[in-house]
Amino acid sequence: MAMIARRERLAGLIVRRFSNSSSVQADKINLYTAINQALHIAMETDPRAFVFGEDVSFGGVFRCTTGLAEKFGRSRVFNTPLCEQGIAGFAVGLAAMGNRAIAEIQFADYIYPAFDQIVNEAAKFRYRSGNEFNCGGITIRTPYGAVGHGGHYHSQSPEAFFCHVPGLKVVIPRSPKQAKGLLLASIRDPNPTIFFEPKWLYRQAVEEVPEGDFMLPLSKAEVIREGTDITLVGWGAQLLVMEQACEVAEKEGISCELVDLRTLIPWDKETVEASVNKTGRLLVSHEAPLTGGFGAEIAASVVDRCFLRLEAPVARVCGLDTPFPLVYEPFYMPTKNKIVDAIKATVNY
Repeated sequence: MAMIARRERLAGLIVRRFSNSSSVQADKINLYTAINQALHIAMETDPRAFVFGEDVSFGGVFRCTTGLAEKFGRSRVFNTPLCEQGIAGFAVGLAAMGNRAIAEIQFADYIYPAFDQIVNEAAKFRYRSGNEFNCGGITIRTPYGAVGHGGHYHSQSPEAFFCHVPGLKVVIPRSPKQAKGLLLASIRDPNPTIFFEPKWLYRQAVEEVPEGDFMLPLSKAEVIREGTDITLVGWGAQLLVMEQACEVAEKEGISCELVDLRTLIPWDKETVEASVNKTGRLLVSHEAPLTGGFGAEIAASVVDRCFLRLEAPVARVCGLDTPFPLVYEPFYMPTKNKIVDAIKATVNY
């Protein structure tokens, strides 16, 4: 419980720091409400849009689809059987007919039964037909990551599996404003998109979010903290932990530049490259296990592009190569202290 309480305080503190002032009318809302707003806008602006998944008609377990069925009718917002393969397969067919298929997989841990439909059908549909047909209207939403008490089957971060698949986009927001803008962009993008939502931020992350319809660019990273000594790259909920580590490092005279990747595939190599060329050092952090994590792809690309500018080996601070634990979650997680230690070791290399 102490770990959850620290995360709640951190979420409120850091999301406020990440927020940008704007003259656009905005309300302070949490992340799940931002997702809900985006879904309402998507349904209002496109009569071809459908929302479906397990329990979505009454709002879903995280309440992200609250009010949709009442407003748009149960022919456009409906529950499915407990069959992830069927949800993804139905999405492929629906999108292939020119519709916007917004599917929900209740937890990212249960996306694996849908893997074949996503990887072998959705991702390859356009390519195998010679661009005669496509199912680019698919967006699959799913909550991922640690929540403090989820254990093996409600805590995983499977994003790297999908980053290996040509034909898909993978998007992960860090805050309510990012979630709303990136989700609307994902739904309207002409490519199948997997949209991972950091579930421990659903209610804890609160910031001002524009009321109306807006989109944020896909495949464009954002420098959310400028620095000169080392570049830190992350995505989703892990950015809040990384920001806290940057604050500690700053007190010890180390200037950290923090980059939110936002879209993992296709990712913004140019922004990361420019930052590493400036700082000469790179640290990547994610909740997923170290081996085969997307951090390895970033590290390899940076070594290829920035080798002569690097002052130290690329550091990775990630989850452990074990199944996600329950009582040992604090030891598994890439915590602030682990990141601070890696920052110091890299700068002092």
